[in-house]
Amino acid sequence: MEFLQYLLYLLLTLGILVTVHEFGHFIVARMSGVDVVRFSVGFGRPFLKYTDSKGTEFVLAMIPLGGYLQMREGEDDSEPDRSGKGLIFPSLSVGWRIAIALGGPMANFLFAWIVYWVLFTVGTTVVVPVLGSPETGTTAHVAGMRGGEEIVEVDEVPTPSWSQVNMQLAARLGDSGRIKVSTSRQGRSHDYWLPIDRWHAGVDDPDLLDSLGLTMSFEPVIERVEAGSVAEQGGLLAGDRVLSINDDIVTNWTDFVDHVRQGPETELLMLIRRQTMDVLLTVVPEKRRDVDGNVFGFAGVAPVVPTRTVQFSVGEGLWKGIQEVQSKTTLTLSLLNKMVQGLVSTRNLSGPITIAKVAGDSAQAGWEDFFNVLALLSISLGVINLLPIPLLDGGHVLFYGVEVLIGKPVPTRVQTIGVQIGIVVVAGMIVLAFYNDLARLLG
Repeated sequence: MEFLQYLLYLLLTLGILVTVHEFGHFIVARMSGVDVVRFSVGFGRPFLKYTDSKGTEFVLAMIPLGGYLQMREGEDDSEPDRSGKGLIFPSLSVGWRIAIALGGPMANFLFAWIVYWVLFTVGTTVVVPVLGSPETGTTAHVAGMRGGEEIVEVDEVPTPSWSQVNMQLAARLGDSGRIKVSTSRQGRSHDYWLPIDRWHAGVDDPDLLDSLGLTMSFEPVIERVEAGSVAEQGGLLAGDRVLSINDDIVTNWTDFVDHVRQGPETELLMLIRRQTMDVLLTVVPEKRRDVDGNVFGFAGVAPVVPTRTVQFSVGEGLWKGIQEVQSKTTLTLSLLNKMVQGLVSTRNLSGPITIAKVAGDSAQAGWEDFFNVLALLSISLGVINLLPIPLLDGGHVLFYGVEVLIGKPVPTRVQTIGVQIGIVVVAGMIVLAFYNDLARLLG
């Protein structure tokens, strides 16, 4: 059942992104006057078809991993034919051909901007980036951090949420130098400088926060107790504050988790503050194993997470949406560049399996998370399609740009060789993405 849910979210995600991309090509093609023969979402045999008044066939095909726009080719005739259909593609000016090629990626960026605009205007709930106490000897501890502070900026970019903190840290992958982390506590601000040297260069799945000693700080207050869990059997209730475990004082949620994980099938004597009363309870953590076979304790509770609502006016949301698209585009280009240089592992390339899991998990977390993922994937699709690789939109723009410079179309033989190279490059990227997906799936 879970597999079917993830498959459904994959199809929904790819369907939206591909439709947006191909619609970008389509709308510009219609503006140019060219005859659009087919608008297809998916490849292979069609199972749904519709033909509009202009003769364009809209298709939903069996293989949902992409799509295409087919325009009429033929004799180079700048006039519409007698059947009343539009121009043939080769008769278009170079400017129109470039515009059609750019239409798809631009639609992806536009879609992401609209999503961010709506999210910023409606308001989103985010987890406040309050720091826990870093372990002695970690980069954060050496820099002077002691916990209880809220991260307000990373490298002078505002970070109202933990996701934004992670995004800004990801931008420094492979770099050397110092990361500037600005914090605030009770109205007082402070800047910390965290040194890095080829930070996580070539490392698979780096843990950005943990490697610097940065941890999330939650109060040791229970928000939810799972039905039938050992926590419920031990008498824990939502709203309980954990004061101590086996006479060890608990100051934050991490202390609580550490005791539970290290005590599978062991009695833990907990001092709980419940409203105005202190209560002693005994909880025996359930024994579980992680993917590597390591044993740990599990109680079945969730903490109260500090959150805030980020919301802007319609005008402010519009501008914030533009800024968000710009920053995510810059980050994607930077990481691709570092991947080519070997500073970022190619294991970070993801295929449909990872997309399905991310889309499914985000959808289950809420519509805000799902649309955030959609916007980020749309930007990634736009950026990748703009790469100057024959077969992709950027490759077409490259050929048309050369045509402008030399005053005539690129020779067919050169285009054919370029497309063959493009096929190899794109196929290699797809194979690598599938390999990474399977490696993650199989652990």
